[in-house]
Amino acid sequence: MESALTARDRVGVQDFVLLENYNSEAAFIENLRRRFRENLVYTYIGSVLVSVNPYKELEIYSKQQMERYRGVSFYEISPHIYALSDNTYRAMRTERKDQCILISGESGAGKTEASKKILLYYAVTCPANDHMAALGDRLLQSNPVLEAFGNAKTLRNDNSSRFGKYMDVQFDFRGAPVGGHILNYLLEKSRVVHQNHGERNFHIFYQLLEGGDDDLLHRLDLDRNPQNYKYLVKGNCPRVSSISDKNNWKTVMKALSVIGFSDEEKLLNIIASVLHLGNTHFGEGEEGETHITTETQIRNLEKVRTVPLALMDAQICKNPLNFEQAMSARDALAKAMYGRTFTWLVEKINQSLALKVNKGSSVIGLLDIYGFEVLQHNSFEQFCINYCNEKLQQLFIELTLRSEQEEYETEGIAWETVKYFDNKIICDLIEEKHKGIISILDEECLRPGETCDISFLEKLEGTLGGHPHFVTHKLANGKTRRVMSREEFRLLHYAGEVNYNVNGFMDKNNDLLNRNLKEVMCQSDNQILNHCFRREEVIDQKRPEMAATQFKNSLMKLMEILMSKEPSYVRCIKPNDAKQPGRFDEVLVRHQVKYLGLMENLRVRRAGFAYRRRFEAFLQRYKPLCPDTWPNWHGKLADGVSTLVNHLGYKAEEYKLGRSKIFIRFPKTLFTTEDALEAKKPDIGNISFNVFVLIRFIKGFIYRHEEYCPENAYFLDHVRYSFLMKLSKNLPKNVLDRNWPTPPPSLVEASEHLQRLHLQNMVMKYCRRIQPEWKKQYGVSVVKYDRRGFKPRPRQLLLTNTYAVLVDRTKIKQRIDYNALRGISVSSLSDGMFVLHMPNEDNKQKGDAVLHCNHVIEVVTKLAMMASKIDHVNINPGRVSSTLTVFCLSCSTYHLILSLFSPVWRTKGTVSF
Repeated sequence: MESALTARDRVGVQDFVLLENYNSEAAFIENLRRRFRENLVYTYIGSVLVSVNPYKELEIYSKQQMERYRGVSFYEISPHIYALSDNTYRAMRTERKDQCILISGESGAGKTEASKKILLYYAVTCPANDHMAALGDRLLQSNPVLEAFGNAKTLRNDNSSRFGKYMDVQFDFRGAPVGGHILNYLLEKSRVVHQNHGERNFHIFYQLLEGGDDDLLHRLDLDRNPQNYKYLVKGNCPRVSSISDKNNWKTVMKALSVIGFSDEEKLLNIIASVLHLGNTHFGEGEEGETHITTETQIRNLEKVRTVPLALMDAQICKNPLNFEQAMSARDALAKAMYGRTFTWLVEKINQSLALKVNKGSSVIGLLDIYGFEVLQHNSFEQFCINYCNEKLQQLFIELTLRSEQEEYETEGIAWETVKYFDNKIICDLIEEKHKGIISILDEECLRPGETCDISFLEKLEGTLGGHPHFVTHKLANGKTRRVMSREEFRLLHYAGEVNYNVNGFMDKNNDLLNRNLKEVMCQSDNQILNHCFRREEVIDQKRPEMAATQFKNSLMKLMEILMSKEPSYVRCIKPNDAKQPGRFDEVLVRHQVKYLGLMENLRVRRAGFAYRRRFEAFLQRYKPLCPDTWPNWHGKLADGVSTLVNHLGYKAEEYKLGRSKIFIRFPKTLFTTEDALEAKKPDIGNISFNVFVLIRFIKGFIYRHEEYCPENAYFLDHVRYSFLMKLSKNLPKNVLDRNWPTPPPSLVEASEHLQRLHLQNMVMKYCRRIQPEWKKQYGVSVVKYDRRGFKPRPRQLLLTNTYAVLVDRTKIKQRIDYNALRGISVSSLSDGMFVLHMPNEDNKQKGDAVLHCNHVIEVVTKLAMMASKIDHVNINPGRVSSTLTVFCLSCSTYHLILSLFSPVWRTKGTVSF
């Protein structure tokens, strides 16, 4: 938090707790707006993270950003989803207590993306081996699969989760992820058979038609046009510009493979069967009996081996249904098939994520569940979703208040009572036994005789009439009646008023599949459906629980799970309905701020004190402001903080010291302290930097013999840099200079490589400077034998443009003028011996030179060329001519010489130069 306090005038405050006017909703929203315009989409309310969907990619989610937040105190740097993820992870490790992260917000606010980023953070930053890396992949790849089968395009969001998801990530004693488990809640099965205008069915249907190859579609008897399927045309929205169904299909198929699915086609057979079921039509006979009229669909369903249509037709004949009942039964079967397959899919994912060894594991739970929904037409699904949000709000306030009270009690600070709206009255209205809406709905569904949705509404009016949070058209005043239909009831939720239309409530709550159809499905050839429809279910005479009661019970279990863990919160906000970057709709945001309970949370967090920080953190940051605490305080931390705040002139009503923390009541006090620190920084900056550098250097020297690590990195980098700078100023100037600075141990290999490169570079430069006449010159090592005693002498034979010389190191021993050279004799053996014949009468010459060389052929050839006597050289094996002659009695040497010269010079075994 402190890192951005100085920028508060430009981008607001990064913790709402520091708002001066914290009771003002307008000030709250203005702070959100200012940060949103600067692409600062994260803001804290204490430990709660508020996230605003930017509707564009931001460069704040790289691996480098993950490392930036890893192991850093929660408030040290700017708010981020990674900061919350890391803080939760470290709390799990240090406190050895299970954690959970509750992600809430309405559709399109970014809940699913938030959960993905949290999972990715753990997959990248946690310790891992090959097995754990594979588990991390499966955790991440479960997302596209669940999105394909559980998400859909709605009016508010192109990728809306139509189910609730709670995922446990399990960690071993080292903090490595070792397992996972997913619970799913209330899949919106009604979407399978009906969608509102402008919405779509679940993504997987469109992905299959768009991305499946021709052979697969042929096997499933499907064509690519979604308009040909009744279950896909209700919303009149087959394609979405922001979604590539073809690319997503590839992603889902890859994800299924990573998770470990072995036979995806059985799963796709069910998806195809649902589409074929939707195209199944019925006709009525003369006596009102119903029969299937679409033979094509019968053949298709039989072909994909899921629904035995002959059996189904027989069951329909056995238990006659009228036309509407038959259509309803068909839709119920489609919903049941899809819903149970989705549950089976979650089970399969859980099997791939299952913890192999349950020893010493800790858990971080992730709750990604539907946000509060207020649509133009609200039905049973919205009722359940909003009931869920009421329970989460109740839990949120209870846990937040409890944690605040516990902190105050732990620190010995008096707690001040906070006024807030307790939504228990609404939760009771919905879930109370015998008198709650769910109980009344169940009762009406089970009651014998004629029942309908309107009779259910009348029962509500009779039981709940007069409740302050329940209204119907009949119970309302004149003004309210004008905006409510006679088929609606209104609940005054903590987030606002919502009208629910009762049409369809009883059918959706019953959610019953005809027993005869269940019996048919038990005989399916598809192994998945065999697993989903058990024969015991047909035999069991006990009536299953109603949908709303099932949901209520699963919600109660979820609350127990969450209550057993230490919670963290991500509150997601949608800035506009158009999904446009940079657009901030104040009315829409205000509504979400209200129903997310953010103002209540802020008031609870600000109960008495705006800022609290542990003594050591506060003293470390602000110690430069007091001479007695700078540069170090050696006494008790509490005494150091007390000395510091007294020096700063804090008044008694501005702060309190707890047992381990300082509590500051007013943001203004903190801002004044922060401004003083900013003014002091130029004075302390250089000193602090020099001390810091010296400490790092000394520590690095101590660890200089260790492997490269954070402790010695600065020192080793400095040593390397110093060596390279010294080397650059002392490089050898020529190839004969063998001097080279001694490198530090960490640069020995690099130094040798640099020395070779530099030598090659000098040789290359020298060679480029050689003039054409220099290139004619030649030198070779030889052994000269004295004419008396034949004592060997090592010499260098150098051939210049006008003469040859025999050299002993730098001293010329014999000069051989080319004009005086009479001939060269070569041994008849391959021993490297040859003689340079010189006139004895010439006093300037020393007579013949008897030499040995390993490169006789090259020497003779070069000597003949330099002396311009190529035409006088004869190769004649077996004899010595009187002119300049080379004797080559070795056949191999003979053929070698022949190959050295142009074929045009060859004549009858004699080669002339």
